[in-house]
Amino acid sequence: MKVLNIHGYQGNAANSAYQALQECNFQIISLQLDYDRTPPEQLLQMLNSQFTNNFCDVVVGTSLGGFFASLISAKNECPCVLINPCLLPFLHLPRLGYASDSGLQQYIRMFSGLAEVNPSRVSTIIGGQDEIIDTHDFTREIFQNERFVLVPEGKHSGGTMPLEEIFRDHYEGFFAAET
Repeated sequence: MKVLNIHGYQGNAANSAYQALQECNFQIISLQLDYDRTPPEQLLQMLNSQFTNNFCDVVVGTSLGGFFASLISAKNECPCVLINPCLLPFLHLPRLGYASDSGLQQYIRMFSGLAEVNPSRVSTIIGGQDEIIDTHDFTREIFQNERFVLVPEGKHSGGTMPLEEIFRDHYEGFFAAET
């Protein structure tokens, strides 16, 4: 199975999700992204092209990568796994030093695309002690299903959660779309 892995803001391509996917023997496409210098709409177009051109089966996104993974899932009708997703980037990014007003406007425009996401194609992993994203109640409302995993002691970093174990234990549900 081929997975497009999307890291979070100020993260890196070899993030904890990448490492867990690698341990589970998935084929992984994972790009190093510069969220500060690349406009969000251009990032989405580039990531969607990577997904389709590499014939990926699933998209995994951490934090801000979860926002993009959700939109790719909607466009391609594919399963996605979201790890502490930042679904309200126009709210959270300014708190983290993101300073592009035009980028924030693009995120606001792109936000409506979440309405197109099929919740039955979404698996979510949330850290109960996430110190960065404080809007997981919103995530729970729109994406809660039997594949919503709360890791009570988990923080924002995927490295604080047993991702490899979760991926292995929930393999069929997390990496296969429901019909």
